[in-house]
Amino acid sequence: MFELRNGSCYPKTVVEVNVGLACVDGLIAFLAFYQLMRIHSRNSHLGWTRQKVFHLMIGSSNLGYVLYFVLTLFAACKGWVCWSHSCGFIVMAFPKILFIAAFLLLLSYWVDLCHQSNDDDEDDVGSPREALLDKMNTTVNNRRKCCTFRSIPIGSRQKIVILVTVLVFAIMVASSVLIWIGTGKNPIDSSVVAQVYVDLMSVAVLLLGGALACYGILLFLKMRKVRSERALSEMWKVVGLAIVSVIGFATSASVAISTNIPLFYHWHEQEVDGVYTSVLLVLYYFLGSSVPSAFVLLVMRELPPPVLMINRQQEEQETTTIAYISDDGSLVTHPQRWAVATSVQNQNQISRASPI
Repeated sequence: MFELRNGSCYPKTVVEVNVGLACVDGLIAFLAFYQLMRIHSRNSHLGWTRQKVFHLMIGSSNLGYVLYFVLTLFAACKGWVCWSHSCGFIVMAFPKILFIAAFLLLLSYWVDLCHQSNDDDEDDVGSPREALLDKMNTTVNNRRKCCTFRSIPIGSRQKIVILVTVLVFAIMVASSVLIWIGTGKNPIDSSVVAQVYVDLMSVAVLLLGGALACYGILLFLKMRKVRSERALSEMWKVVGLAIVSVIGFATSASVAISTNIPLFYHWHEQEVDGVYTSVLLVLYYFLGSSVPSAFVLLVMRELPPPVLMINRQQEEQETTTIAYISDDGSLVTHPQRWAVATSVQNQNQISRASPI
């Protein structure tokens, strides 16, 4: 597939690792988009729920990494000049932004759950009383179209995540412009600009991992007070996500700060140690990105209940009645309001303790 020539392409080991990473991320992207279609087929009338947004972001991020790995190999063999500067930098940075945004969104919902007692004044759509990845959003208007993003429940902290993501994207665009300008005869060093950007993202990833660890512990302690099988299951999901995120983020940030692995797209002009570089690529991309993404998809594998089942349950609650004998001896029927109220109360208690 790739013509390996001295001074033109990467060593065979590095090529094989890149192809392997592309296959892994391609599989994760396929599973994310496939699950997204399955979820949408079950509750298309709800529009863009939290679960759908997570699958879209994870799938798009891993698809971007697939494009990066493949184009990096082609650019090295074909000698693409633009790829060694701003083009390769953009394709390298964009999937990372989506990846960080997905876990920032996860952190925002964990913060909502930990501080839910102080957020009673927020809108019901973005209320932290909802499950982190709640499949059902009863407050969504059925007349909203599924193709619009206005149906996404956005709270105040989720708006902060959007603002931070836009800011990081603007920094990436500004850095790419400086890198492009630095290719000419001027004092700007393109490699220094790219390295500064990578170091800033590494620090952000370290902070994100630390925040996930802290709020994961808080949620774990908080959910221990809720006695239910679902709360126990969600509790271990939180612990698993926190552990995987901390290990993966710390590893990738350490590799990025201490080496030039994130700037691998222009290494074809330098001598590359195949084994050493391959190990660092696996640590940075597989352990730092692919494993956390796959784990998020694993904990979100449950599908929401189908629309027909939901409607049937609502009809049963509305039509179920109980009979009793009145004082005058007549038979009187009333809706079973006490059963509905008890069911709603139990569901709200579970959702408050369900961050996944």
